[in-house]
Amino acid sequence: MPRLSFPAIVFSLSLIAIHCGGQNAVLAQEPFAVGWAWSAKEVESAGDSFWPQFRGPAGDGHAKQNANPPIKWSETENVRWRTEIAGRAWSSPVAWGDTLWLTTASENGLSMSAMAIDRKTGKIRWDKEVFTNTETQKDFHVFNSYASPTPVLDGEHLYVSFGAYGTAALKRKTGEMVWQRRDLKCNHFRGSGSSPILFRNLLIFHMDGHDEQYVVALNKQTGENVWRVDRTVDYGTDDGDVKKAFGTPQVIEVTVPGQSEKQLQLVSTTSKAVLAYEPLTGKEIWRVRYSEFSSATRPVFDGKHIFTNTGFSKGKLLAIEAGGKGDITKTHLTWEAAKAIGSKPSPMLIGNDQICTLDDRGVLTAMKRATGDVVWQERLGGDFSSSSVLAGDRIYCFDEKGKGHVYSSDGKALAENTLEAGCLASPAVLGDDLVVRTRTSLYCIGIKN
Repeated sequence: MPRLSFPAIVFSLSLIAIHCGGQNAVLAQEPFAVGWAWSAKEVESAGDSFWPQFRGPAGDGHAKQNANPPIKWSETENVRWRTEIAGRAWSSPVAWGDTLWLTTASENGLSMSAMAIDRKTGKIRWDKEVFTNTETQKDFHVFNSYASPTPVLDGEHLYVSFGAYGTAALKRKTGEMVWQRRDLKCNHFRGSGSSPILFRNLLIFHMDGHDEQYVVALNKQTGENVWRVDRTVDYGTDDGDVKKAFGTPQVIEVTVPGQSEKQLQLVSTTSKAVLAYEPLTGKEIWRVRYSEFSSATRPVFDGKHIFTNTGFSKGKLLAIEAGGKGDITKTHLTWEAAKAIGSKPSPMLIGNDQICTLDDRGVLTAMKRATGDVVWQERLGGDFSSSSVLAGDRIYCFDEKGKGHVYSSDGKALAENTLEAGCLASPAVLGDDLVVRTRTSLYCIGIKN
């Protein structure tokens, strides 16, 4: 294990062990005590209910090894509880111990809120208005919501972001505001979407808008800027609609040729490029250029390759060999795939050597990580925005109209289920339960004792 100046389990090593030895090996390492954000003690205190950020503990859609949520459900089957959520929001639920948290907003965006919900009963513990607005940005896209970024948790606080409308730290137990920032300028043009992440003492997120495009790291205790880096991407146009993006960054640990110690990198997607920065300083390490814009996903890493979607209009999946420096478009792009690749759902590692993608139009595909060759492909039908999760060696996918599909990791259809309203938020897996946010409600799906 490399020498580290911070405590906890080293996330990247557990990923490497997992993805070199298969899913069981991956999960056996329990890559949930991420030293870059949470201590092992904090993770232990949360038990099975540890889903503190967008796409789960490791930000990759993977549930804990012993997770075993139901395969079948409906409005009357295997629903522990259902809680109606006011407003309109596509942010995903986060969880820690006996509590879930959500953000929401009014239809017109003039009120933005956060709430805490009892994990066992679905009862709302507190519901606090975080920001009020007298007006909203023009050109907001009706498909988006005013509360699309997913919050992130640490042992004491809930960090919420509503893009340019404001970012805040709240006390988890009461919702009391600790600090707020409403001065980070960005015209999102179509609404915000980038979720914040934690790295050590930093809260990091993207602000890729029509007018300004940058990444910012705040001191999570005070909300003050630690660093900010403006994008230096050649967008090839003055059209701000092509400059905006909605992706969420990912911190990885990389073996770099000629260096004895591994390097931490913040992998950050945007329009026309994916870049890696030093997470403590914002200094650029490498970049890969592409033609697409408005990237909206979160990258994943298997210890050798970074996999990321490129965005709109016709997205691609890129496999980028880790360890490069500078513009590595021509030297480290191992392969790219353009057929049935989604623009909104994030990719997910499955099995011993595969990467799984979900197209916005409902095509679920598994490919070889080394080559991009298709292993299996299934057409689910429907439209998809939410990202899939992997639990109990099963893939769970939720569409925008209410259908929930369950597939085995080798491509066999196991079930098709229906709820009253569709999903744009991504589900959370807590032990043997699925927590699913639809357009109207929050569900806890689990087998009743």
